[in-house]
Amino acid sequence: MNTSLAHISGVGAVTGYGWGTGALWDGLASGKAAATLHHDFTRPGANPVWLAKVPSGGNELDGTSRFGRALRGAGREAIEDALARGWQPGRTVGLLHAVVLGDVEEWRSFYLHDGGKRRVRDYLTLMPSTPMSLLMQEFGFHGPAMAVSAMCASGNAGLITAKMWLDTGFVDDVVFVATDLSATPENVEHFVKLGVGVVDVEPQDACRPFQTGSRGFPAGEAAAAFVLSARPAGAYGAVLGGSMSHDAYHATSIDPDLTQVRRCFEDALSDAGVQAEQVRYLNAHGPGTAQCDAAEAVMLETVLNSHAQVYSVKPLTGHCQGAASAVETAAAVLGFERGMVPAAPHVSQAHPLLLDGLTTAEPGLTVKSSLGMGGHNSVVVLAPA
Repeated sequence: MNTSLAHISGVGAVTGYGWGTGALWDGLASGKAAATLHHDFTRPGANPVWLAKVPSGGNELDGTSRFGRALRGAGREAIEDALARGWQPGRTVGLLHAVVLGDVEEWRSFYLHDGGKRRVRDYLTLMPSTPMSLLMQEFGFHGPAMAVSAMCASGNAGLITAKMWLDTGFVDDVVFVATDLSATPENVEHFVKLGVGVVDVEPQDACRPFQTGSRGFPAGEAAAAFVLSARPAGAYGAVLGGSMSHDAYHATSIDPDLTQVRRCFEDALSDAGVQAEQVRYLNAHGPGTAQCDAAEAVMLETVLNSHAQVYSVKPLTGHCQGAASAVETAAAVLGFERGMVPAAPHVSQAHPLLLDGLTTAEPGLTVKSSLGMGGHNSVVVLAPA
């Protein structure tokens, strides 16, 4: 058991709702999905698709890449937010970046439009390390900088790693950013072919986590960032603990016996030093697929003993892949400050513990789960300030 805290002192976000945490919260509070119809997304003659893509914007000085702008924009917002709330950087500030596919738009352009040839300086923008390096340079941070990758669980993996760095004294503070702007035609098409991606109807018609009639998830994009510190100045809340496990079972499916999923939930509570009865909310992976929703419902009813209520924001933000659990954590943390839980509204018959729309928060902890493709199980325990 580890009872030390990783305080969340700053938050930044870029999502399908727009640039900044204000846009994210206002979008979630509206109960309306971030996705819009894209008519020029697929091959000529194809039907338009619903996508929660990050819109154009950001700082022009951050370059032309949407990926680089989003990474630096979210990171900058989190740092400036933390500074405004009283955080003072320690001697060693590290950077963790959760990333799965990297800057797929730029690589796509590199091969399909540039013929594999660019000026060296422009070629370097393809590397995820470049915007990371520029963010470190901007703020003069000199701690370790590295990436973590665990499919949809990457956000939780980053938070757990950040806490480990703080617990061991490896760093004084951590800036953690998760970035995924990979809603390209090819990526979206293959998730549709897998039978889990749904882009042919409005997101809330298709994605109904813990409700009847759910078909899967809409595609989303996001960058979410946090400043984490051992010092509590101005904190929104804290990461109390967490755990990760792996099913070692299948490239896409969850092991139906749920042994490792259960172990992950139980170990996270143990690591945080808390009891199931202290958990008030399960911020679920909740992609609206039958196997994921069933697995998390079992954990809600058994490990958490049906004391908690559950919600998912994927019908609203879309499934943001490598940034999914990070943007969903940002939603929970912003809710801590406002005393609200940003749940999606019901659209059909629901699990009795599923929250229905924006809800006034009650005292207690939030468990954030994420079940990444390939068997990556992850659970983080969050506490309001």
